[in-house]
Amino acid sequence: MLKTFDQLGVDPRFIEILKKRNITEPTDIQKKVIPLLSEGKNVFFTSSTGTGKTFAYLLPFLGKLLEKSEHTPEDGTKARRNFLRFLIVAPTLELCTQINGELEFLLEGTGVSCALLIGSVNIERQIENLKKTKPDVIVGNPNRLLILAQKKLINFSNLQYLVLDEADRLVSDEMTDDTSGLLELIKRASHRGTKKGEPSEAAAKTTLCFAACSATLNKKNADKLSSALRMQSEITFVDSQDNEILRDKIEHWAIFSEKRRKEQTLRSLLAAISGAESSKKKKKSKTKTLVFTSRGDEAAIMLARLQFHHIAAAGLFGKAGKKPLSAQERKLALDSFRNGSASVLISTDLAARGLDIENVTHVVSLDVPSDSEVYIHRCGRTGRAGKRGVMVTIGDETQMRLLAAMEKKLKIKIYPKELHYGQIFAPEDVIEEEE
Repeated sequence: MLKTFDQLGVDPRFIEILKKRNITEPTDIQKKVIPLLSEGKNVFFTSSTGTGKTFAYLLPFLGKLLEKSEHTPEDGTKARRNFLRFLIVAPTLELCTQINGELEFLLEGTGVSCALLIGSVNIERQIENLKKTKPDVIVGNPNRLLILAQKKLINFSNLQYLVLDEADRLVSDEMTDDTSGLLELIKRASHRGTKKGEPSEAAAKTTLCFAACSATLNKKNADKLSSALRMQSEITFVDSQDNEILRDKIEHWAIFSEKRRKEQTLRSLLAAISGAESSKKKKKSKTKTLVFTSRGDEAAIMLARLQFHHIAAAGLFGKAGKKPLSAQERKLALDSFRNGSASVLISTDLAARGLDIENVTHVVSLDVPSDSEVYIHRCGRTGRAGKRGVMVTIGDETQMRLLAAMEKKLKIKIYPKELHYGQIFAPEDVIEEEE
């Protein structure tokens, strides 16, 4: 297998840019996916979180765009109303914003433009920006993209590359209508480009290169996507050896707590984590702890209680009670967690999908999700980029039984822990068993 970015055919400009982040060697999934997408194949790929899936599709597709841009005559073609050639669809505004940041990082100085189209942002401002910039690349969530396409403010007649990031979430019950509607418009646009006498399916095959990815993309969801774009016979499925991160890089803990005492247990855990790290480094702790709960109202309550106890915490959730957090409020919360001014981020699973937050040392789950894929995505916020992390579940007796079933299903080892006098211990029976 090819081992370097140069051998994979990555544009030299990108190779130099990646060095700014000390990225010099491709990951396993990048080695497998980049050559396939460079060859124009349609690829569905799955790999553990933190293994470089975003660059696995950005590097080959942006490289192709640069090649074609450099051979495009300056005859006014780009002055057309829409020049969209590469579309990336992702489920949340946070993930879309993160992908857009990676686009800007790679495209600086290239002349290829990108735009971010997400909900909770003034649509008139987005429309004005679209008309002004005529972007080559757009990243957005399906609902906002669908609205703009239905208004004929963006069209897909020039689209050459399409990516669905966190694809399984895009076809979940709450998002499948918007995603299906968007894919239907893309399919129609491809067929409108059909030459006279040529089957529409053939035209679509030659004009659009497609990729879908997630840490937990299964066959059922892949079938939904391929059926929507009629690509059943021309998709390459790729898995990665990096999936062992769940077992090799992340330590899993379980802490028993009655429901009424969860807040107190969480505060004790945060203090113990901070104290342990401080004693190791003999300086102020630099821990980052991401706390998950399934419901927005519970997240809001927990956030308020932590802040009452003077814990530097921020909140990231779509809705708490009747009032949803604005895009700006969610951005400020995420920024404060990224830059360390908040050491704790309380979130619903909104944050579990694809976000790359550096140096998250611990993930805490205040419930046990019914779906193992949710547990995997929560875990994936730590143990990234070769680092180690800890996943802690705090639950009552019922939730501990659910967690035991999760342990068996995912083939992981979950260690019981207890909190005493500001420290984290293994229970006595576990210690005796190890001895």
